[in-house]
Amino acid sequence: MTQPSALVEAKTPFRFYTSFVLQKATGLRAATLPQLVALLRKVPDGCIYYHTHYFLLTHHYLTPEPPNDFAYWVTGVLGEERLGELLAGIDIMEHSALQSLREALVGTIEDYLSSTPTATLRFASEGEEFFFVKSVRIVMPTSHEASTLVEFAEALSRVSIHSLYFHVFDARLRVGRPTNDFAIWLDEHLGLKDLAEHVANLDPYAHTLETLRSLVLSLVKQELDRQGTTHAKPG
Repeated sequence: MTQPSALVEAKTPFRFYTSFVLQKATGLRAATLPQLVALLRKVPDGCIYYHTHYFLLTHHYLTPEPPNDFAYWVTGVLGEERLGELLAGIDIMEHSALQSLREALVGTIEDYLSSTPTATLRFASEGEEFFFVKSVRIVMPTSHEASTLVEFAEALSRVSIHSLYFHVFDARLRVGRPTNDFAIWLDEHLGLKDLAEHVANLDPYAHTLETLRSLVLSLVKQELDRQGTTHAKPG
């Protein structure tokens, strides 16, 4: 009799990691849109990450999700609402590389500048300039590891939101694929292709991280119920 996939032990366990972001000031600042786009072309990738991905992490409790620091600044400080909407419309999850995201930000601002009279552009007052901050990420393994689907569900219910963020959002930048670590492991190591597809198709932008956790756990529970497998990890 074929063993249910939920009880099969993966040869490669899923190890949950977490990450912390340290902030480092760059000393770079912009008071106008031309200055902003000029700096966007050359700042370190850590700046792009900080003002987009890390911004999203620190605002994870808001739905719908906030956009990014750039959209906030051009709207709230410069009063360029149309550009703010355009920047907010950039889906960072569509970009599996920071360079690609940088180009999207730069291109959006340059297109806007090309159709906007220079005389109408505003200056940020002193103290309201856009200050570029660089992120330094520290990745650490947690004590949680899973070899079966039951163990995966238990561990997922316990890890921090920082671990969730690492495996869902940061995954695209690390693996260069439009998916997340959970879906990859479920597919490639447990052979649960349908479950993996459902997990991969969850829109992380539409939910808080806690809601996202609940949705993944719900999908896993449905798979366990389908296979008639107990949810609790044996003692």
